[in-house]
Parts: sequence; structure tokens; C-alpha cells
Amino acid sequence: MKFTPDGYGERCRFDAFCKTVLRNEARTHLRDLGRQRNREIEFSALSQQEMDKLCTVDEYPSDSILFTAYGYTLHIRDELVADAFASLPEQEQGILILHCVLELADGEIGSLVGMSRSAVQRHRTKALNELRKRLEDERRKSK
Repeated sequence: MKFTPDGYGERCRFDAFCKTVLRNEARTHLRDLGRQRNREIEFSALSQQEMDKLCTVDEYPSDSILFTAYGYTLHIRDELVADAFASLPEQEQGILILHCVLELADGEIGSLVGMSRSAVQRHRTKALNELRKRLEDERRKSK
């Protein structure tokens, strides 16, 4: 091998090394892109049901109507349900709030409000039936 004072041979080896590294990096990058393409799905290929799973809806306190009883709050977003709930007597509202928010049994609700278990059950059943009736009437009116 001939000695060159300007290091031509060394530069050629370094140049070949750099080209090999770049070629291998390009191959790795293209392989990674192919793997990524196989894992990902385009938005246009998703069904509406799958798209609904990906989106979120902002919820603001002003979007719901609040009902409070015994220190617990029930948030109702639907205006028809809120109107029907507001038309119930206050005692029945309180029983439903304790039942729905805290998921208490009738006996536990009775001890909080000073009623027997059967009286709580009667009031709760009556209130739920009244709500159901009013909502069905509203649905019939809107048709």
C-alpha cells in the first residue's frame, strides 16, 4: 500500500463506513415505518362506534341541574328528567337522592330520614313510578 500524505485512504474508509451506517439506518427506518403502518388504522377506516370510543365530551357543572338532600347532591343533565324530578315532593326527592347517589338500602335510608323501611320503599316506588309516568307523557307529547 502506498503512503499518501493527505490521508486519502483513511478518508475513503471513513466515507465507506458512513455510507454503510446511513444505508443501514435508512433500512431500519423503512422497516419501522412498515411496522407502524401495520399497527395503525386510518380514521377513515374506523366505524362510527369505534370513533365514539376515541372522543371525549367536556362536562361542565352548568350543563346539569343540581338537587340536594341530606348534604348529598344529584346532578341531572337531561332537562326533562330534571323537570319531572323537581315536580316530586321534597321528601321523595331526598329518598331518591339517597338511593341513587349513595346507593343505600331502604333500611339505611329509613334510619337517616326517620321512617320505617317499608315506608321508604313505598315512597321510593311511588316516586319512581311517578317519574316514569311523567317522562312517558312527555315523550308522547313530543311525538
